[in-house]
Amino acid sequence: MHPPIPGQSVPCRLALLLQALFLLVLLAGPAGAQIRETKHNLTISGTGVNTFSGTEEVCVFCHTPQGLDVSAAVPLWNRLMPSPASYQTYDTLGTALVGKVAPVGSVSLACLSCHDGTSAMSAVVNVPAPSGTLTWESGTWSGANQSGGKLRAGLITNIGTDLRNDHPIGVQYGRGIFAAIPAHVTAGTNDFVRPQSAMINETRVWWIDTEIAPNGSRQKTDVILYTRSTAEGYAGQGEEEPFVECASCHDPHSAQPLFLRQSNAGSALCLACHIR
Repeated sequence: MHPPIPGQSVPCRLALLLQALFLLVLLAGPAGAQIRETKHNLTISGTGVNTFSGTEEVCVFCHTPQGLDVSAAVPLWNRLMPSPASYQTYDTLGTALVGKVAPVGSVSLACLSCHDGTSAMSAVVNVPAPSGTLTWESGTWSGANQSGGKLRAGLITNIGTDLRNDHPIGVQYGRGIFAAIPAHVTAGTNDFVRPQSAMINETRVWWIDTEIAPNGSRQKTDVILYTRSTAEGYAGQGEEEPFVECASCHDPHSAQPLFLRQSNAGSALCLACHIR
């Protein structure tokens, strides 16, 4: 155990220790079990197309218990965040996109730190310690869907830096027609399903219930809307608002094809938000 930090009380140190233990359990729990069975398991034990021979640690390609990138809006993020200015966004097409568009950021930037194809999948902030005969530095990549450890061009998983042909991200949900508390749709607007809203850890969150009979609670299979603060949003934003991001529809721990939060059979996932 590390020595006490000067001026830090025993209860405070105990709370920090318990928090660290909780995060480690979280990373090693059900999510880790799911990841091992998906293409996001990039270790030598992975059953996906691409594998890396330098480690047996499944979570380390995205998460680390220490030495994380604190700029990421994702817990314990272990990859360097790319610059938001690197990307061309949907609004630059000049089409009629009603609602505001924020700079690429939030959880979407974390997804793109691998899926824009510019960085190797093994380019992490905190390299894991060697395990047995496995060492990160001497590890090699294998698999037809990578080149030099980067996602190969032309794949659906390699989004690239031109985001104009993908679903818009960093956009206000429902064209910015929701007030912060509560999340109401303005009169006469019926293009979007009204989101649910609640306070979690003193932060307002939004989501779209995907159950046939909405249960009013946020689940991993719901469409998750991400809160953009005024500091990271668009020019002129006056309050925290719900935005659509990559992880609104995709869950990196999901067992669904394309890591969707739920099946899109019959466009079910699309129709969870869009009323058409």
